[in-house]
This record gives sequence, C-alpha cells and structure tokens, in this order.
Amino acid sequence: MDKELSLEQMQSELQAMGERAVAASRELAVMSAADKTRCLEAMAAALEARREEIKAANGLDMKNGAAAGLSAALLDRLRLDDVRIDGMARGLREVAAQEDPVGRVLSRTVRPNGLEIEKISVPLGVIAIIYESRPNVTSDAAGICLKAGNCCILRGGREAFHSNSVIARILNQAACDCGLPDGAVQLLPWTERTAVNLMLKMHQYIDLVIPRGGEGLIRAVMAESTIPVIKHYKGVCHLYIAPDCEIEMAVNLVENAKCQRPSACNALETLLVDRAVAPKFLPPFLERMRQRKVELRGDEAFLAYAPEARAATEEDYYAEYLDYILTVKLVDGLSEAVRHINHYGSKHSDGIVCTSPELADAFFARVDSAALYWNASTRFTDGGEFGMGAEIGISTDKIHARGPMGADELTSYKYLVRGHGQIRV
Repeated sequence: MDKELSLEQMQSELQAMGERAVAASRELAVMSAADKTRCLEAMAAALEARREEIKAANGLDMKNGAAAGLSAALLDRLRLDDVRIDGMARGLREVAAQEDPVGRVLSRTVRPNGLEIEKISVPLGVIAIIYESRPNVTSDAAGICLKAGNCCILRGGREAFHSNSVIARILNQAACDCGLPDGAVQLLPWTERTAVNLMLKMHQYIDLVIPRGGEGLIRAVMAESTIPVIKHYKGVCHLYIAPDCEIEMAVNLVENAKCQRPSACNALETLLVDRAVAPKFLPPFLERMRQRKVELRGDEAFLAYAPEARAATEEDYYAEYLDYILTVKLVDGLSEAVRHINHYGSKHSDGIVCTSPELADAFFARVDSAALYWNASTRFTDGGEFGMGAEIGISTDKIHARGPMGADELTSYKYLVRGHGQIRV
C-alpha cells in the first residue's frame, strides 16, 4: 500500500532518498569493475533465491489488476512466473559479463607546453527512471545503472507496485551485502503523480531522468522536470520499398516489422512504396496482410490497389498504432520517401529495401533517425539485439544518447590534466 503522507512529509522522505542516493553514488563511482560484477551476480542470485516472495507480491498485483479490468495483454505484461524471474536474473548476469564502461580512456593529448590531457568515462551519478507496468524493468534498470556506476531512483507503474517494491528491496539489499551503502537501488513508495512531480524538481540530487512509456508520460515529464531528460519517444517507424527491391524479401520484411510484435515501439507503422514497383510488390503484400488480418490505411493511389483499405488522414501519418494497423503511401523516388520520413517520423527506426548499395547509402545519409536499416526489419532496434544485454530504453533524442541505451550510454566523461608546474601566460 502507498504511504499516507502529507505533502511536507513526502518532500522530506524524497529528500532523504536523494541524499542516500548521492552518498551511495559516490561509493559506487570508485567501485572496481570486479566488485560491480560481484554485486550484479549477487543481485541475480537474490532474485532466484527469493522468487516465491516475488511471485506472492506479483500475485497481489495480478489480482488487483484483474479486479480493475486490465486487458489480457496488460495482465500478461504484468505477470511474473519462474521463466520471467529466471530471465531477470539472466539479464543481470549478461550485464555483469559486459566490459566495464567506466574509466575508459576516450582520448589523450600532450600540449606543446607539456600538459597531458586525458578524457575518461565516468558515471552520471543518480538516475531517475519512470516506466510502464512491466516489473522486469525494475531489475533491468537497476542492473544497467549499477554497471555504469550509477545509483537509481525508480518509479514503476501503479499496476506493478507490489512487484516492483519487492524486487527493488531485494536488489538494494543484495547491493548492501556487497558493500554498497543503502540507497543504490530505491523505488518511490507512492504511486501518486504528486510524488513524481516532486521528484522531477530534485535537481540537487538527480542527474538525469529517463521516462519509458507513452507519449502522454513523456510530455508530462518534460513539462515538469528541472532535471535533464532523455526521451524514449514514440516510434513512428517506416520502410521504403525501392524499385530495385527483391519482392519476396520486401514482403517478408514488412510482415516481420509490422506483425512480429506490433505493440513494440520499433514496429512498422508506415510503409512507403515506390510507384515504379507498386504493380509487382502490392499484390503479394496485400495477400500477406490479409492473411495476418492487418487493417490497412492509405493514400488515393494505394486505395486503387486495395479497395478494402481506409483512406488515410493526416493524423495517420503521425500515428504510432501499436496494433495490427498499417498506413501505406505511394511515393515517387527516394527524395519523396526521405521527405516524408523526416517530416512525419519520430527519429526512431526507419529502413529501405533495395539492392543498390548507392541507394542505401543515400538513404542512410539523408534520413535523420536513431537507427537506419538496409534490407532488415526495424524490429532489431533493441538493446539485446544490439549486443547490449538489457536496455534502459531507446532514445529518440540526439544529445548525449541516441537509440538503444545500455550501460555505455549512462556514462559521461571528465578531463584529467597532469602537469609539472605549468602556468598560463
């Protein structure tokens, strides 16, 4: 249950959480790579050892969720069983096995006056993460933050409150048992939005905020925060089918990008088909979409091929459906495809299907998105698929981090300047 506190009491407790996190972050920043690995492995073992406690808390969340009328899909996202708990532990061990991102020498120069200037990677400090109902994100977020030498303050979805509370408590205790001060992993003990809004003003304690969720959450965090925010914004992902594409490959890629998991942010939402290839591509494409029961929306030129489709509105081209819905538009060449993507896209993941390396290179050079694909599904924009293990999110920002965010993206840098008495004249 949420703690019943006045606004002043909530502010006081949040301040105490911030102070604990800052103190713990200073210890963690100087922790050796071997000790961090030991901590992460201990956290994984603790989740396995206390799985019954986790499942009991999750059972309460599942019961409350069913009573609240959550859909079957949301209940499935919420559910923790032995397989998913094993997956959480495995994710922590995968992060533990990665190369340590802290202390890497990024550059080293010696100036004419003899000053040696070294640039090294360092932790960010304290990171606040606000995320959706999936409770496994609690362990993913904590593990990646710790790997990069950061402490975290977490705020999960209301539906997973009991699950998240138990997982965070287990992980923090395991970290303490490994020698870290209390506060390496903390979870807000309230679900009220007031607590989040107060946390977003704690710039004296928190160095970065990462929201993971829908567009409404992102916009609310951006409006309230006095702390830098990295946005995991919506994914309006495109594929451009070029005239020289291999038809069967193109149909298979569209099917995978749209249908393999349509609720994911890297799923395909708009398909751009070059007019020159439309007569060959659209018949097998339409047959495949009918088999997969995908609702199609399109421009007037596309409707001539697909009378069952609905006319697309301007809003459709901006839409992240997260469902079996796809907008299709016919375009005249690469330039029009690029203009459409750069105008309507969300700078997430976009791709081209063609045989020409020169055409692919031109697409790569001109489209402004975090991840670009040539003859591959957009569904690969994922920390695990990129070899990062777990991920914090997929940034659609450009400054500091872009695309899938692993431990490397949760570091900053500082300069170490070594001299022998130099003075500036």
